[in-house]
Amino acid sequence: MCLMSLRAFRACLAVSCWMLAAPTTAAPAPLSLREAVAAALAHNPDLASFEFEFRAADAVREQAALRPAPALNFAMENFAGTGEAQGLKSSETTFALSQVIELGGKRGSRIAVAGAARDELTTARQAAQLDVLAEVTRRFIVVAALQEQVRLNQRATELAETTLKASDLRVRAAKAPHVEFDRATISLERSRLDERRARSELESGRRSLAALWGASDALLDGQPFGEISGDLLRLPQVEPFEALMTRLESSPDFLRFASAERLREAEMRLAANGRKPDVSVSGGLRRLQGTQDTALVASVSIPLFAGRRANSYIAEAAARRDAVGAQRQAALVKARAELYRLYRAMQEEKATVESLDGSLAPRMEEALKETGYAFERGRYSYLELIDAQREYLDLQRARIDSSAQVQLLATEIERLTNAPLTNH
Repeated sequence: MCLMSLRAFRACLAVSCWMLAAPTTAAPAPLSLREAVAAALAHNPDLASFEFEFRAADAVREQAALRPAPALNFAMENFAGTGEAQGLKSSETTFALSQVIELGGKRGSRIAVAGAARDELTTARQAAQLDVLAEVTRRFIVVAALQEQVRLNQRATELAETTLKASDLRVRAAKAPHVEFDRATISLERSRLDERRARSELESGRRSLAALWGASDALLDGQPFGEISGDLLRLPQVEPFEALMTRLESSPDFLRFASAERLREAEMRLAANGRKPDVSVSGGLRRLQGTQDTALVASVSIPLFAGRRANSYIAEAAARRDAVGAQRQAALVKARAELYRLYRAMQEEKATVESLDGSLAPRMEEALKETGYAFERGRYSYLELIDAQREYLDLQRARIDSSAQVQLLATEIERLTNAPLTNH
């Protein structure tokens, strides 16, 4: 499995504890969040490019470790001229080897820069893995919500079918006008349309989830997967805001600033090493054609004003290093504000779900039963029954929407802080 934060992976495993009723043997196996995460980390197209980035970084590090290559020099002088310099009789031919000798630890500094760049790439990959992990969780939650919407639409269709049967009996018994039967028929057809639309949206959500591991259909390892195993209405237990705030700086989003600072420090040391100039030495043989003699030649070359030229590079590297610190502080301020917003929004949505589950949902369920019973016996009108059904379905949709929002907000907090919420 690709490298990633252990805490964040445990967070995903915690969410995968959602459980639904076991499918029949003929149905495809359900998909857990752990399976979805593992498939995405192994086959996500966006993460695949990091393998090539690391190969390139390793090649750059090898290049940085290379010493300057020696050079073979050949020179001919005093030939093809006039008088004594005609032809080659007065020519001088020189063969020499030259070598640049690096001073000031430049090679070690280059290696350090390449290593720091590779470390920064490692942090970038961890952040990308967490992005993929968070996106898998988001789409997993969306599919869980769509599954609940399909079930709710099935329930709405069942209610419409029951209402149609009761209306038919009332019309036949001359207890209601025929228009009531017509309206009940239209309501049933609309419920069936809504159910088909919900199933279509669910299939789109399943395909969107599978796309994260490169599948073009709702497949895992080439096989169709069944319903996802998730209980959307089981809410996470949140940690105190202060505890989440302390973990904020441990996420890869902020660790990358530390990696960037190390890279800029290494670049600044490399720039400072430029104050000490490199020395080029050369030695070889010179052939004097006129006297048929051979002599040794040697030279040393030292660039001038190297320290003055290095100052601008040092200033550039220092400015880039200081900019990283400023960027980190700005990102931290924004992240703290975003964490507070997410935390407050999750608390509010959670309070809504708890209120619905605590008293409203059971009362609405009982009221719907009583209204249906009274309608069948002619004590309530068709409109009163439809209103009760509509209120019941609206409340159930609100439960699904708010529960999904709590789960999605929890995922955003986990991604931001790189820490799982307890008891997911």
